Amino acid sequence: MLIKVQDVVEIISGRDKGQRGTVLSVDRENNKVVVEGVNRVLKHVKKSQRNPQGGRLSKEVALRACKVMLVCPKTSKPTRMGVRIASDGSKERYCKKSGVSLGVVSPAKQTKVKK
Repeated sequence: MLIKVQDVVEIISGRDKGQRGTVLSVDRENNKVVVEGVNRVLKHVKKSQRNPQGGRLSKEVALRACKVMLVCPKTSKPTRMGVRIASDGSKERYCKKSGVSLGVVSPAKQTKVKK
């Protein structure tokens, strides 16, 4: 999964289709993401010392990563992304349509130099 925290994504299916938000957390094992302001549910909370009022709490719940697409910073449209090797040898994410770099995934590897 190439989505990272702080990426701007758009929901492409479900009840929140078309909404945009920033990624708050990524669960790579279960292939899920939590997006700010999207997929909100009401959680009923019992009265306690921490929450003396009790009642209903609105919170964001994780949704599957296949339901979101990254928004390209250049065109501001949803786009697929890929990984390519940059000229300095590091891996970087990029938008498939516009070709804009989205940041480095891994630094350049040191090659063995023979003397």
